Amino acid sequence: MYGMTTANAPLPTLTPAPVWARRAAHAIALCAVPSGLWRIAMASGVYVGYSDQVLRDVYDIPGWGIAYVVGLSVLAELAALFPLLLVSDRWRPRRPRALAALAWTASGVLVLVALWQLVVAFTVESRTYMSSSTAETVWGFAFAPLFAIPALMTAVTWSYAKRHRVRAQA
Repeated sequence: MYGMTTANAPLPTLTPAPVWARRAAHAIALCAVPSGLWRIAMASGVYVGYSDQVLRDVYDIPGWGIAYVVGLSVLAELAALFPLLLVSDRWRPRRPRALAALAWTASGVLVLVALWQLVVAFTVESRTYMSSSTAETVWGFAFAPLFAIPALMTAVTWSYAKRHRVRAQA
C-alpha cells in the first residue's frame, strides 16, 4: 500500500567529480583574477602603461569607461565561477544534459575567443597604445592565464558529461 512513487523515490546517486576536475574548475576561477585586477587598476587610475590621453580617448576613463572596465572584470569572474557548478556535489541541475550542452558550447566559444585574442594580441594595432615594453610585459603576465581557460573548461566539461552520461545509462 505504501509503495515508492517517483515523488518520494531516492535520487540516483551521482559519482563525485574527480579531484583533477575539481582542481581544474578552481583553476579556471583563479585564471580570471590577474586580468580582472589589471583592469580594476586601470579603472582606478593606477598607471598600467596607457597615457592619460589614451585612457580618455580610447577607454573613456575617467567616465563611463570605468563602469565598463569594472563591469567586465566582474562579469568575467562570474563566468569563471560557472565550472564550479559542474563539479559541485551539493547542486544538482534539473536538466543535466542541457547543462552539459551549455558547457560544451561555452568550451567551444572559449576556444574561438582565445584564438581570436591571439590574433589581436599580435597585431600592431593592439600594441601601439602601450607606452613601454615593461607595461606590455605586465599586461602579458596579467592576461596569459586566460589562455589556459579553454583547455581547463573542456576538461571539466568532459568530466561532467561523462559522469552524467553514466548516470543516464544506469
